[in-house]
Amino acid sequence: MTDTPSTADRPGFLKRLWRFFWSPSGSIALGVLLVLGFLAGVVFWGGFHWALEMTNNEQFCITCHEMKDNVYAEYKNTPHFQNHSGVRATCPDCHVPKEWQHKIVRKIQASKELWGHFVTQSIWTREKFVDRRLELARHEWQRMKTTNSRECRNCHAFDYMDFTKQETRAGKQHQLAVDTGKTCIDCHQGIAHRLPEGGRDAYEQLMKELKVEADPATDLKSYAAALPKK
Repeated sequence: MTDTPSTADRPGFLKRLWRFFWSPSGSIALGVLLVLGFLAGVVFWGGFHWALEMTNNEQFCITCHEMKDNVYAEYKNTPHFQNHSGVRATCPDCHVPKEWQHKIVRKIQASKELWGHFVTQSIWTREKFVDRRLELARHEWQRMKTTNSRECRNCHAFDYMDFTKQETRAGKQHQLAVDTGKTCIDCHQGIAHRLPEGGRDAYEQLMKELKVEADPATDLKSYAAALPKK
């Protein structure tokens, strides 16, 4: 008659679970696979985050001569670079979102800029940069308008402004912006970089285009109004 182990001799649940994870599975134990997978995940995430931050600082931005010789040179003559308080806004503070999900989207979009640098050399020379400057500015104005000047508001928030302590004109304009739903970029194009020639008109045209995209009926009304009347 075969002897059967008694209940008292049977290993407990935790011990059986431990044996399950560490018992050989082929040539490698399942527990080893899990541990190695976890460590690999930690290394991958750490490396990914490190690379993300390494490409998210001013020094990285100006490694390209297109940036260093053009927009960065202009930025150095503005209060965003040097001021009485010593508080600076660097390239990523204005051009890269802080929120992780928006930052990843922006980084993916920036891959097109790498293509332009290494392959097409679209703004490789000063002349090419000047020719495309208005187009590049429009892209950035559109991004800031559609995000309600999100990066500006990391430092400048209407909720915490004391308009009475600002210069009279600035206080009135900021109050007007609050009352009419304006955002920072509506008034402050060219604040950290030189405004391209024809920039004001181009911005107004961009706002009209965005308004049509948001409300297609506006374009139909304009079209109907332009039709010859019988």
